[in-house]
Amino acid sequence: MSDPDVGNRIPSHAVATLEHVTRSVVDDPDGVSVSVDDTDSRVQLNVTVADGDMGRVIGKRGRMANAIRTVTRAAAVRDGIEVDIEFVD
Repeated sequence: MSDPDVGNRIPSHAVATLEHVTRSVVDDPDGVSVSVDDTDSRVQLNVTVADGDMGRVIGKRGRMANAIRTVTRAAAVRDGIEVDIEFVD
């Protein structure tokens, strides 16, 4: 079942938090972009970084990526929605 209100809500706090944290981690902050995909029942945030920065974002054993996901999901609570975060090559 799809929530019809999901398309109308933009996770502004979650996107701002995700951009800020990701830009703080990478070597090329201008290479970070976040796109919002709200076609499913949950909003998906797709993060793209510059070449060579994906390893920094993922971290050892994915710990950095998990930490970024946790902080972003906490910010999404303020937006009143649930989000999934994907790191795209």
